[in-house]
Amino acid sequence: MRTMILSAILAFAASSASAEVSVRIAYLEHQVKHPPTLSNLDPLPEDLGQAGAELGLVENQASGRFLGQAYTLSVRSVPPDEDFLAAGREVLSETRLLVVKAPAEELLALADLPEAAGALIFNSSAQDTRLRDADCRANLLHSIPSYAMRADALAQFMSKKRWSVWALVVGTHPGDLAFAEALRAAARKFGLRISDEKTWAFGADMRRNAAQEVPPFTQSLKAHDVLVVADEIGDFGRYLLYNTWLPRPVAGSEGVAPMAWSGAVEQWGAAQLQGRFYARTGRKMRAEDYAAWAAVRSIGEAVTRSGADEPDALRDYILSDAFELAGFKGRPLSYRQWNGQLRQPIPLVQPRALVAQAPLDGFLHQHTELDTLGLDAPECNCRAFLE
Repeated sequence: MRTMILSAILAFAASSASAEVSVRIAYLEHQVKHPPTLSNLDPLPEDLGQAGAELGLVENQASGRFLGQAYTLSVRSVPPDEDFLAAGREVLSETRLLVVKAPAEELLALADLPEAAGALIFNSSAQDTRLRDADCRANLLHSIPSYAMRADALAQFMSKKRWSVWALVVGTHPGDLAFAEALRAAARKFGLRISDEKTWAFGADMRRNAAQEVPPFTQSLKAHDVLVVADEIGDFGRYLLYNTWLPRPVAGSEGVAPMAWSGAVEQWGAAQLQGRFYARTGRKMRAEDYAAWAAVRSIGEAVTRSGADEPDALRDYILSDAFELAGFKGRPLSYRQWNGQLRQPIPLVQPRALVAQAPLDGFLHQHTELDTLGLDAPECNCRAFLE
């Protein structure tokens, strides 16, 4: 009898609670033409990023149902050859809460639109450090870690291992070059040394030729403790493992890799998040999925805690000391007030296991060890968040 009464009360509360707050979020993506790679072993999912946003919506709706909050998510995917900014204007006419998957230049152009004044835009894919530095925008927050955060995580791990001398192999893709620059900066920051550097510009089919091509390519590298690879499109790095002239560990884009998220992360309740995602999609959650999920959940958490639904008020709360997001990484996540970056631990993984998670013990900070990863306030040239 008691159970029936309780069920009736809950049903009445759920049915009678009017949606006092209505939150409409848009997921906007500009599809890009990916360059060909040597292997199609890991094809990119068509719903990469979008699937994470959709899971975040489901979780927002689950809590909002009992709090008088209604959440909706519209999805706009723009083909490579179509006008991204025109689509952005249309989306901004419908909502000013956006989660965006697009290259850095298009993100900046979107954020600079007159229609975007007063909007709150979450970058869920572009890792360019400059977006958190001199090229920051006050209406642009970042749920994806920067190249600098990932590189610093790797440097901390190398420092703990005392693998202090690196050889660096860099691809020719813009993402490779950006990650390589972050790796050089991280090496300087943590007192490590790059003894040698080479560019990978092979056009041969490494599936057949790795055993012949890689040993002489790496033979001329100066003495090093670890081979660090910048291959962000997954083109050649996998063929360096176990084929180098010297028996050395491989890290960076391959081997031990610093990632925003990986299917290998299972601690801190992450296995439950992984399970919910897999049940919806039939695949593992990737970094872009996690970043989009975190962006949508950040909006939901801010609405729940602040009671606001306007972008300006939500932005103020998200950037305040009161905001925390449970991100299944062992620590509460929050946003840096000086550049809008979501501070978060960085898992260091190999394909089948978590190796470590940065920040590692011993790397101290006066406020939070999470700020040892990426641009700390004194080294950041972002001025938009000071206005």
